[in-house]
Amino acid sequence: MLKTKLLNLKIKKKMISTKKTDSEGNDNFINKSLQPGNTVIKVTRIYLDEFPFEENAYNLILEAQGVDLDNFEGFNIDNNDESKGKHKCQVGRIKSNQWAYVNKQLNDEITIIRDDEIVKFLRAFCFCTDTTDWLDGVDDKYETIEELVAAFNNDYPFKDKWLNVCIGGREYQNKAGYTAYDLFFPKFTRNGVPFESINIEHSDSKVYTFDDKEHIKRKEVKEVDSFEPKNKNDNFELDD
Repeated sequence: MLKTKLLNLKIKKKMISTKKTDSEGNDNFINKSLQPGNTVIKVTRIYLDEFPFEENAYNLILEAQGVDLDNFEGFNIDNNDESKGKHKCQVGRIKSNQWAYVNKQLNDEITIIRDDEIVKFLRAFCFCTDTTDWLDGVDDKYETIEELVAAFNNDYPFKDKWLNVCIGGREYQNKAGYTAYDLFFPKFTRNGVPFESINIEHSDSKVYTFDDKEHIKRKEVKEVDSFEPKNKNDNFELDD
């Protein structure tokens, strides 16, 4: 049973660690959320999320799970039903790319069409998950991109399709004051891809090797004129 009374023990003085920098103060700490880097995932849900700062703009969100980990307890599988237990893996929401999809006229010759760009991503995703037949089978079936994405998610042809991925992230400070990441997939280029089937041989892989300088967007650091408090009687406080 849990002891609630102090035992007559010699308490070893705790020294300051300069290596334990995670939120749990544990060298072996594993975040419950997927993190930027190279890993293996399966996508469990895809949906459109309205981008609040631009009219008629969407982010395409992919909810994903990593592989099961030994002796790991993640987030609740269902926040409304704790009896379902907890994930045995990291989970997270990943944007299909860093920027929201929106109709945009770049110049006299180039026009970005929101829905076409979303379909381009879906086709790349379908190719990597061997579900292109589904996408071809619904050609001209739906009137809106919202209907298409909803049908793709509901039919779930990508169930249990595992991918090797490179995940990028934009830094932000969470409510607990720690650095967290708004996850996204790097864009497809001639130099590499953000994901591909796990069936691709390692020697043939085109997935980016994660590069902290390339795939992490750092949060801005506020400049300060002085570390002296404005009122020397005030307690020293860090900005939120």
